Amino acid sequence: MKRIKIFFLSLFIFFSITNIVSSSDENDIYKKIDVFSEVLDKINKEFVEEVNQSDVMDAAINGVLQSLDPYSAYMTPDSYKSMQTETSGEFGGLGIEVSMEAGVIKVITPMDDSPAAEAGVKAGDYIVKINDIQVQGKSLSEAVDIMRGPVGTDIEITVRRRGERKALVFNITREKIKVSSVKSEILENKTGYLRLTSFNENSSDQIKDKIKEFKKNKNVKNYILDLRNNPGGLLSQAIKITDFFLDSGEIVSTKSKKKYESRKFFAKKGDILDGNTIVVLINYGSASASEIVAGALKDHKRAVVIGENSYGKGSVQSIIPLKNKGAIRLTVSKYYLPSGKSISEIGVSPDIEIAEGSDDFRFNTDTDNQLQFALELLNG
Repeated sequence: MKRIKIFFLSLFIFFSITNIVSSSDENDIYKKIDVFSEVLDKINKEFVEEVNQSDVMDAAINGVLQSLDPYSAYMTPDSYKSMQTETSGEFGGLGIEVSMEAGVIKVITPMDDSPAAEAGVKAGDYIVKINDIQVQGKSLSEAVDIMRGPVGTDIEITVRRRGERKALVFNITREKIKVSSVKSEILENKTGYLRLTSFNENSSDQIKDKIKEFKKNKNVKNYILDLRNNPGGLLSQAIKITDFFLDSGEIVSTKSKKKYESRKFFAKKGDILDGNTIVVLINYGSASASEIVAGALKDHKRAVVIGENSYGKGSVQSIIPLKNKGAIRLTVSKYYLPSGKSISEIGVSPDIEIAEGSDDFRFNTDTDNQLQFALELLNG
């Protein structure tokens, strides 16, 4: 119990220093630490089931952070590691999307040009063994962790495939896998369609590459950037992607408690689309970085924004690593559009409000009211 008191004393001192928690009466803090220690003791002695003390402590830390706003949170070492993999968009692995079915790992799809695809792994394969480890009884996350590893190392997977009487064994060398956040298609032979699903470290490069491909087709005269259901991601990527479509002007500004940390970001000269028309699609699922892109392009009248009002997440979170290899996600500033407006709790309103016709709208012009309208607007 003494160690618990010391831990929470350190925790409260940290929040006091950062001005997150403050108190004019230091004795009041000690009293609250004593109360918390007493509560933990009562839980340990009286609660009907056994309690994992480590989980309780994690929940307590997370509770402090989530009391600040909906976006601040605690990440355990495992969740922090997972988050780093997602935002980096790169990891050493096989390049397959998987799910759990009947206690084994089912391959949803091998990514294009991935080590798994080149080795012959197919969608629908069931992975029953990884190296000498039986998959049965493992969780999905445990199996994925085993398959990931240093780039250049080998792994053997044993699969069962429908129509094959014997198990198939594949020896695969792990490679750096780039998680694609951009999907593209040429619609009606005139419109370059770009769907951005998240803002990770590769997003801007992927967008640029897709646009270069579109520009090789002389029929493509206009563009659609689909940000619907894009929850956001890295602020730096939102700035880079917005910069692609602007020739000058402010993109976004951030305002922090510490004035010297407040910043403004401006576009550099050069519009990657050479002034060609662009429509941006948004909905309630468009948040954070998506709102920066849509809002800046709207404010500069560079794009027509179509769809529904966006989510309204106008704050910036910083990931702060901790000694236990976990981290905290902490709101450190709020961002403002070129017009000076904050989108917190308000969102970005479209120039033309169109409701979605179907939840299954991806690439489906028959059931997608917003995409239909955008194409009619662009192509008459």
